[in-house]
Amino acid sequence: MKVLANDGLEQSGIDALTEKGFEVITTKVPQDFLIDYINENQIRALLVRSATQVRKDIIDHCPSLEIIGRGGVGMDNIDVDYARSKGIHVINTPAASSESVAELVFAHLFSGARFLEDSNRKMPVEGDTAFAKLKKAYSGGMELRGKTIGIVGMGRIGQEVARIALGLGMRVIAADTNVGRASIKVKFYNSQFINVDIETEALEEVLKVADFITLHVPAQKNGYVIGKNEFQLMKNGAAVVNCSRGGVVDEEALVEALDSGKIAFAGLDVFVNEPTPSRKVLTHPKISLTPHTGAATLEAQDRIALSLADQICSILQVH
Repeated sequence: MKVLANDGLEQSGIDALTEKGFEVITTKVPQDFLIDYINENQIRALLVRSATQVRKDIIDHCPSLEIIGRGGVGMDNIDVDYARSKGIHVINTPAASSESVAELVFAHLFSGARFLEDSNRKMPVEGDTAFAKLKKAYSGGMELRGKTIGIVGMGRIGQEVARIALGLGMRVIAADTNVGRASIKVKFYNSQFINVDIETEALEEVLKVADFITLHVPAQKNGYVIGKNEFQLMKNGAAVVNCSRGGVVDEEALVEALDSGKIAFAGLDVFVNEPTPSRKVLTHPKISLTPHTGAATLEAQDRIALSLADQICSILQVH
């Protein structure tokens, strides 16, 4: 029983599958050679992240394939409905990386609120000659406590963002056409907790009052969630973080809003043209940048690997 983890798999998942009798292959097979490799090796489960594309050609020409697994949440690189129509199981790990993505949101928020994205660029170059100038330039930072965060998309990740925000003493508002109310349980280290119910609102209302906007929605087929019109609705000096999918935010409109001062800063983990983002975005002094690493923590990768292993064993009835 062979499993091809084409975009890698943590050792915990490899060990869990190996113990059940699976052979786990972590060789990175180029996209153009994937069909031949799967057929030659009689691969039963193909595990991918965001790099490998699993389209109709693979589904149609790989009869040994029984499972396609996505380590993570979004499955826009897989023809999910078509695969399922052919009797192939398609699985993912929606709960495994929520905490990691949510924490990265706040890494970007803290970075922008205290100018870390620009400071970290300039201190190595000018820190020894223009220390006082840089200190003055970055003296207008802001605190997150007491501010309003607007969460667009109240799924698992959005709710985890809400938990952290409430713990920081922020006001939380949210927009989601599929969720009317979310009940957020905020746990503390000494086993105490509070429950907070958040009623979702129209997107326009959230944009008008939030100090910070964070997006947690799927890839978009018809336009942007945040474009030029939405930026105009926002408060002057608001900020935007996108750790969901590239194309959710209109990057050209974002740069315009940053240049005009309408938006104070942005944090981006995902981009329109991955893996070759716009140079204008990459070099902008008001954008905090990460290379699509929302789920890239040791803890999340372990949870993802173990979740995939459990699902494969369950589907193939291996105990």
